[in-house]
Formats: sequence, C-alpha cells, structure tokens
Amino acid sequence: MQFPAWDPVLFDIPGLDIDIRWYGLMYVVGFVVGQWILVRLARSGFFPVRPELAPDLIFYCVFGVMLGGRVGYALIYDRTLLNPLLFVQVWKGGLAFHGGLAGVGVAVWLFCRRHRVAWLRVVDACALAVTPGILAVRIANFINGELYGRVTSKDTPFAMQFPTDPVAKRLLGLQQGWTMRDRELCIQVAYGKRTFADVQPLLSPVDDAGHKVDWDAIAGGLDWSRVSSLSNGNGEPLVPYRHPSQIYEGLCEGLLLGLALLAVYRATRQQPLRPGTYAVIFLLGYAIARGSLEFLRQPDEQIGFLWFGATMGQVLSAGLVVVAIAILWRQKRSVAAANDAGTTR
Repeated sequence: MQFPAWDPVLFDIPGLDIDIRWYGLMYVVGFVVGQWILVRLARSGFFPVRPELAPDLIFYCVFGVMLGGRVGYALIYDRTLLNPLLFVQVWKGGLAFHGGLAGVGVAVWLFCRRHRVAWLRVVDACALAVTPGILAVRIANFINGELYGRVTSKDTPFAMQFPTDPVAKRLLGLQQGWTMRDRELCIQVAYGKRTFADVQPLLSPVDDAGHKVDWDAIAGGLDWSRVSSLSNGNGEPLVPYRHPSQIYEGLCEGLLLGLALLAVYRATRQQPLRPGTYAVIFLLGYAIARGSLEFLRQPDEQIGFLWFGATMGQVLSAGLVVVAIAILWRQKRSVAAANDAGTTR
C-alpha cells in the first residue's frame, strides 16, 4: 500500500504562528464523543450522576490526559521535556497513553470526591466512553507517520514505506536539526502534494544550531517516487516496508475493544455487572491488544527492547493487568464485607 502523506496540519491560522493539527483535532473528537456517551450513560442511570455533570467529568479528564500523558512521556521516553519551557509544548506531540490513563484515574478520583459518587462505577462509564478517542488518536498517529511498525516484506498485506522512516529521511535529505514543520512540508513536496515554490516561504531560514539551510539544494532531492524505488545490490528496497501498526492499534484497541464493551453493556443493561467489571474488561482487552501488537510495532527508538525482548509498551500493558487484578480483589473484599454485614444484622 502507498502511504497517503496527508498533511499533518489541517490548516494554519493566518497571522499567528499556530497550526491546527489532525493530532490535536482527534483528541477533541475523542473528548466530544466521550462526553456524548457519558451523557447517554447518565440518562440511563448507569453513570451515577446527573447528565449535566458529564461535561464536568470530561473537563477533569482533559487535564488528566494532558498532564498525565505528558508526564509519562517525559519520564519514560524523553527527559528533555522535563524542562518547563518544552513541557508545555504539547501541540508538538509527546503524550504517552499509559501516563494519560493514570492521569485519568486521578482525575476520576478527584471528580468522585467532589460529587460523592462511587469511583468504580464512574471508571466503568469512562471505560465505555474512551475507545472512540483511542481510535481517533491512532488515526492521527498514522497521518503523522509516527509509531510505525517493524520492517516486513513487500508482499505482506497492508505493508507500506513511510517517508518518516530513518532511511527515507536520509535519502530525502531531511535533517534532524530542522523543525518538525520543515520536515513535514518537505515530505509534502516529495509526494507532489505541494510545490516547492509554495512551501519555501514557510520554511525556516536556519536550523536548530543557527546554520543557514540551503533549501534550493534540498529541493532537488525531494522526490518520493525516486527514493521509494531505490534498491540495494540484492534488489531489496533501500526504504524498508513496514507494518502500519497505528492502523492495527486503532482497529483493535479502539474499534474492536469498543464494540466488545458495547456488546457487554447492552447484554447486561437490565442487570449491570458489579462496579468495576467493565473497567476490568477494558484494561485486560487493551493490555492483550497492545501487548500483542507490540510484536509488529517498531520499538521506541529511545528505549529499544527491555527484559527478555519485551518492549516498553508490553511492560506498561502488563501493569494494566495488575490494576485489573487489584480491581477484582477490591470487588471481592466489598462483596465479603457486604455479606458479613448482612450476617451481623
């Protein structure tokens, strides 16, 4: 398959150095759809608050996702983001799912304390509402050409060459010291989406080190059809084919897991499962999907492989299994305490 090379920037705001990106828009889509689901769950009585409080929970979760995701990414993947000036630049990407999930857990706890509602049933509602957002953000990852999969053969279904692959960037002449937007615009030119004359006024005159960039010299190498067809002496392409793991994850972690949770909810709507059970299904389902797909996803460049060949995503997903077990243990204790209270009476 051919990578579509859509521009990661949806549109620029004239007169301001601000871009509206697909990545940020997909978070908005996730929160809007999530709020719609929470309102419906509140009206049905499953989410134990008044429907008008659903936006309040979303407000808490926005901060939980952004702050938790950013802290998680900074601590695990990129310590330079601990610099306060860099930390706040979330529009440039750099959010970790597991950190965002932890942030949501704290946000939900604060929401429950304020409104005096049961924590486990609220996280059940969040579990039912979160999967559309996961799908949307994985689509944004694909548009950005980030978090791509491991190298595979050209004959593998859905395999594609990514212009963001290190080899592709080198052959296109894209430099590490450029801004992210400079590289994105050059890729647009390489794919014929835009002309060099159109993007040249938008390119930075110097790189991060303050050196002048000879964009006229760079322009001659911006030809994706040429770069993607280059091969070595054995006839193998220089730019490797990779799994589009972002799409795999969006379909499994977002769409399929969401449909499974919806099916469970509809089957138990008249007699809901114990509080926390839907959250456990989500945590286990996500851990299985993410842990399995990590075998097809390129390990994080900053970390690589960990113990026994596991990736950081697999290690963190194993932590979700531990959290699910903890919720089940709490359920068991709550049931036992209720039975003891009934016996005492």
